Amino acid sequence: MTSRLFAPLLAAALSLSGAALAQETLYFSAIPDEDETRLTERFTAVARYLSEALDVPVQFVPVKSYPAAVTAFRNDQVQLAWFGGLSGVQARLLVPDARAIAQGDEDTQFVSYFIANTETGLSASEDFPEDARGMSFTFGAKTSTSGRLMPEYAIRENTGAAPEEFFSRVGFSGDHSQTLRLVASGAWQVGALNFAVYDQAVADGAPEVETAKVIWQTPPYPDYNWTIRGDVDERWGDGFADRVQAALVRMEDPDLLAAFPRNAFIPAANEDYAPIEAVARQLDLLE
Repeated sequence: MTSRLFAPLLAAALSLSGAALAQETLYFSAIPDEDETRLTERFTAVARYLSEALDVPVQFVPVKSYPAAVTAFRNDQVQLAWFGGLSGVQARLLVPDARAIAQGDEDTQFVSYFIANTETGLSASEDFPEDARGMSFTFGAKTSTSGRLMPEYAIRENTGAAPEEFFSRVGFSGDHSQTLRLVASGAWQVGALNFAVYDQAVADGAPEVETAKVIWQTPPYPDYNWTIRGDVDERWGDGFADRVQAALVRMEDPDLLAAFPRNAFIPAANEDYAPIEAVARQLDLLE
């Protein structure tokens, strides 16, 4: 075959290769911090938004647990994920060059609420609830930043004791919505969950907030974040990670933002979560 004939064929092949690359699906997931139905609804809408903004197919992949979200990211089953502070640190430590690219405006100053069933007699205070000593207590998921990591750190810092020493019984509900339900029902006397879930329940008029009241909140800390794998530019072209970041920061649809719920997304970087990594290592929650 002459060079004159070969050149057009090579150009056509490269063109087809580029088209195939452009059509590769970007998969993303999220930690299951609330009911699966609600998560699927909100993230399916986010997938449509990202697909239009990036001009590539985007698909949401639900997972059953926080560790499963980290594993999916590690194994390249998803290339983008909405993590909590701790799960984001875990994922980035496992995947070379992975980086946090966006966070909610609220995530720079996130807090956890301690809530108590009204039958306990505990009331809201600016001081840590020492009167909860000897009561039953539930965290959320075992690797949740706002449902376990920072509440446990607060308990240890304020009491000098491990949760199992301060409370009569300690458990893990699995997610924030379940923590609220269990404390409201009296199955657990006290629990910890992220403020956004509780505030949304108040806004929605959920009956659980009538019998599960906020008694204390932690000091602020950095939390949720969008994290992307370090190899996405090789697959979707130079600057793709930056394009994803820009698309997330430009997400202004009130319905999309309310689903998180967040007022806006802002740029984020790995170093923003150094305090979370430090606490996680202190509590021996990182490999």
